[in-house]
This record gives sequence, structure tokens and C-alpha cells, in this order.
Amino acid sequence: MRVLLQHLAHTRSGDKGNTSNIAVFAYEPEFYELLKDQLTAERFKAFYRDAIKGEVLRYEVDNIHALNFVAHGALGGGVSRSLCLDNYGKALSAAILGFEMEVPDELATKLKGQHLLRSSTDDVSALAQ
Repeated sequence: MRVLLQHLAHTRSGDKGNTSNIAVFAYEPEFYELLKDQLTAERFKAFYRDAIKGEVLRYEVDNIHALNFVAHGALGGGVSRSLCLDNYGKALSAAILGFEMEVPDELATKLKGQHLLRSSTDDVSALAQ
């Protein structure tokens, strides 16, 4: 099944100059391997389209089930120089939670926000009853 990253992980961020640092932490150890396989540095950068101008480096932090991304050229020249407030690291870390992940059906019960995963047809059926 395809779900948003927000159901598998949470993020933290920081920024310095024109570089954003975004860490993605798996909610469950089983999700960490999925993150490592699917959330590559290339896909991370592509997700933001042209917002990140420089290189993106990915570091695996296995002991805490986290990926740390360092995105160079991500803050419009630097937080204090840019008029684009949405480029701050916190906005970038919130945005990546919309990244689509493929999750095996057997892990569905471990996903966070189960009520958000129902399809619109489920909602219509519930209203009809």
C-alpha cells in the first residue's frame, strides 16, 4: 500500500546559513529499512523540485533508526537573507512528511494515524448506515 511518510516517521530540522539539516526518525524499527530503501538522497532532493539548489547528503544513523539529510543551497541564500519564509528548515522538514512510501500490507497495523488512512469510499459507506 502507498502511504505518506507521516505514517511511518517524524522529522526534526535545523538550519545554518544556506544549509538545512533534516532528520527523519522511523516510528518502528520495521519502518527503518523501508526508509533506507525508498528515501534516497536523490528522491529527497527531487521531492522539493527546484527548492534545493545544491547537493543533498544522506547519513544513516542505524542505532536510532534515523536518516539525516544535509541539503546545501536549500534556504534561498540563507534564512536571514531570504524573503521566502517557507524555505526555513522547519517548513522543509514538515513538507517531506508528504513523501509517498510503499509499505507491505502486513505492516499496516503499525502505521500511525490509522483513521487518516481510510478511503473516501469508507467514509461514504459509514454515512449511509
